[in-house]
This record gives sequence, structure tokens and C-alpha cells, in this order.
Amino acid sequence: MSFIVAIDGPAGSGKGTITKIVGEKLGLVNIDTGATYRCVTLAVINNKYKLEETEKIVNLLNKIKIEIKKDLKGEEQFFLDGEDVSKEIRTPKVNELVSQISHIPEVRERMADFQRNIAQGKNVIMEGRDIGTNVFPNANVKIYLDATPEERARRRQKQNEEKGIQTTFEEILENIKFRDNNDKTSKVAPLKQAEDAIYLDTSEMTIEEVSEKIISIVNEKLNKVIK
Repeated sequence: MSFIVAIDGPAGSGKGTITKIVGEKLGLVNIDTGATYRCVTLAVINNKYKLEETEKIVNLLNKIKIEIKKDLKGEEQFFLDGEDVSKEIRTPKVNELVSQISHIPEVRERMADFQRNIAQGKNVIMEGRDIGTNVFPNANVKIYLDATPEERARRRQKQNEEKGIQTTFEEILENIKFRDNNDKTSKVAPLKQAEDAIYLDTSEMTIEEVSEKIISIVNEKLNKVIK
């Protein structure tokens, strides 16, 4: 039996950072679902496929191998066909295409199955855009994180700088607005708040405040499950 915490929200809303912190503090397995789509996107780029070559992209899913491992510090590492691509999947070239690739129905379906298989039998915290609505509609806890586009762009720029990735604020903000529109209007698993999800606007909240709020929500639910 699994205990599932689903964290959804738009790009740059802090899902990845918060999920990691909460997962570590509560002993939950943290799965970055967005990174799985990034791996597929990188594979598409490496094979020089165009977005309109949907059949080739779908066939590619049968050839590539995506693995999630932990390094000595417990950090998640993402491998594509045996190669560590943890940093490469965060580069601008992937950022520009990942939203479009993730909107291909077959890609969405295959990655959702991949994510469910990883979570099977585990106590998991998983973040993405459709975890509480599509991947795990019966999740024990559902949180929808949000923030203004400008605040999300500032956060993403800081993350990029820490990873040595050079991008301007304007580029990031434009990409975030594009992804917001793309994700919310998608015909395949669109970004939206699940009816039973708790909404948190984190624009004026610190990472610590958001983490503690979610930990409190999860603990309350865990206590009810145990009882």
C-alpha cells in the first residue's frame, strides 16, 4: 500500500525544491516527474527530430531507457541510455521544447505509467502538472502551488545561476508565460487545480514557510490514516 502526496503547479512555482525538502523531512520518496519528460525531450533533440515528427518521437519511447538513481549525497540523478544527463536536461534547449513534447498524448501516457510504476508500494511525494488530476487522482494529499509569473521567473533564474546555466530574466519570464498558456490549454492532461487540492500562493512565502505548511498538512493526513 502506498501513501501518495501530489504536488502540482505551474513552472517555477517551487514544486521541485519544496518536494525535495518535504520528502527528506518526512521520509517520503521524492520523484521529479518533470525530469522524465526532460529526458524524452533531450532524446528528441539528440536524434534531431522535429516536433511535427510525432511518429518518430513515439517510436523513440520504445528505444530509450530512463533511470533515476541517487548519488552519494542522496541527490537524484537522471540517466538517459546509461548517461548522466541531470544537468543537460535543465539547459535552455530543453526548456524550449519540453512543454510541447510533454503534450504529445503517447508521451504523456507512457511517462504517467513510468511514474506510477516507480511509486508502486512506496510512500511517495511526486510533483508535476497533472499528478493529482491524472497520474494519481486518488492521492492521499493534493497540493497546488502557485506564484506570480515574475516571482517564478526570479526563482528559476536563481536556480539556473546556482547550476551554472546562463539565461536572462526576460528569457525565463517569456518561457514561463509560454509554458503557462501551453500547459493550461493543453488537450492532454492540462495544468489545473484538482477539486480536492489545497491551493497555496507562495509569492510572498519563504521556502521554509511553504515547507512547514505542507508538512503540517501531510502529517495531519498521515495521523488520520494511521488511526
